[in-house]
Amino acid sequence: MSTSQDLKALYHCVYNLNYHLVLVTKYRKRCISNVILKRLQAIFERLCQQWDCELLEFNGERDHVHLLVSLNPKVEPSKFVNNLKTVSSRLIRKEFSTDLAQVYFKPVFWSRSYCILTCGGAPLSVIKQYLEQQQRE
Repeated sequence: MSTSQDLKALYHCVYNLNYHLVLVTKYRKRCISNVILKRLQAIFERLCQQWDCELLEFNGERDHVHLLVSLNPKVEPSKFVNNLKTVSSRLIRKEFSTDLAQVYFKPVFWSRSYCILTCGGAPLSVIKQYLEQQQRE
C-alpha cells in the first residue's frame, strides 16, 4: 500500500481522487476477528487492482472497517463500493461460515449502508478563496 500523494494521469486527465470508506457489519455485530480482518484486506487489495484503483490504507475493528482508496476517474464510487461489499461478503461468508453461523442466521455480512468521504487536497475555504480571486474579463 502506497502513501504517495502524487498526481496520476490517464491519456485525457490528471487526477488524485482519494476516498475514506467505512463499511459496517449487519446489525453492528462484532464478528470481525483478526483473521477475518486480514482476509478482508487481501480481498480489498485484489478488488482495487481489478478496478484499476489503489488501496492506500486499511484497518478495522470488530464491527466495521475503514479503507482509504485512490479511485480512477472512470470508476463510479457507488458501483465500486457495491462490488467491494458484494464480493467480500460472499467470500467471507463462504470461508468463515462456521464462525459467522454463530452470529448470523441469514447469509449476510455488511449493512446496506456505508459512509464514503472525499479526502485530500486543499480545504474548501482555500479553494473558494482562490476562485473568488480569479479575474473576469
